[in-house]
Amino acid sequence: MIRIRNMLALAAAILGLAATPLAAQSYPERPISMIIPLGAGGSHDLNARVITSVLPEYLGQPVVVQLMPGAGGQTGTAAAAQAQPDGYTLLFTHNFIGQLQQHVARLPYDPNKAFVTVARVNTAQPVLVVRKDSPFKTWEELVDYGKKNPGKLRFGHSGNWGAFMVPGLALLKEVDVKATLIPYQGGGTVMQALLAGDVDFTFAFPSVLSGQDLRPLLIVGEEKILEGVPTTTELGFTTVSEIGVMHRPVLAPAGIPEDRLKKLREAFSKLNENKVYKELMDRLGENTAYMDGEKYDELRRRQSEEYKALVASFKE
Repeated sequence: MIRIRNMLALAAAILGLAATPLAAQSYPERPISMIIPLGAGGSHDLNARVITSVLPEYLGQPVVVQLMPGAGGQTGTAAAAQAQPDGYTLLFTHNFIGQLQQHVARLPYDPNKAFVTVARVNTAQPVLVVRKDSPFKTWEELVDYGKKNPGKLRFGHSGNWGAFMVPGLALLKEVDVKATLIPYQGGGTVMQALLAGDVDFTFAFPSVLSGQDLRPLLIVGEEKILEGVPTTTELGFTTVSEIGVMHRPVLAPAGIPEDRLKKLREAFSKLNENKVYKELMDRLGENTAYMDGEKYDELRRRQSEEYKALVASFKE
């Protein structure tokens, strides 16, 4: 009897030692939802389709895209902030929604406390575009018309204080041009408006430019990603270059168990080394400027302070 009890105790001890790593390994046990707080057809949607086609290789479960546009990105962001921090809800967003909008609107959450970064997937330089049949063939022609016709230029953007509004406002301020701002729910819908002739100019990312009847006039940032198109850095608009580039992070609700956060971070790190993933992103015209979660959390805090100063400058 004593021997049997000892054997049972030994078995229980072995099972107890095995329980923790097995529990950690069992995550995820069901599909993971990736909320995008933007509309269909935009650059985030296109990037996410690539990410979610390869990422399950490292997680063992599907990652399902859930588009939740509205309120300049805050509808989906608030939903993610309120989700259970169990690792089954992620947010694929950008720095303007994540770190700027807190300075222009009262939010039901603190962006710096509500989320932790899994990884920054990449960065993107917005490109100012018009229709291919637009009368504006250069950036200078657009500016000249705007100066001579205050308020007549129609600037379509993807949401208030979003990825297109910020560089657009900064540029208009640099050249002292007044335009009529028209908001849309995401990059896909504003692109439809441009192609329909409802607005005169907007911005687009490389993944959206291909195959569209568009004429690029100006690149935001330093890198010359399109031949024959000037950059804001070349034209001396250094402030626009600094604040206008988009960062695309994947965030998780704060409070996520450390073992699950670690597994997600490892999965995105491996994703960034995947050759198929890199090829697909290259076909989209996107980079893979990966940054690990801890480093991007530090950058998020700095971004918050930079955008606070930016918003204050427009209120002066």
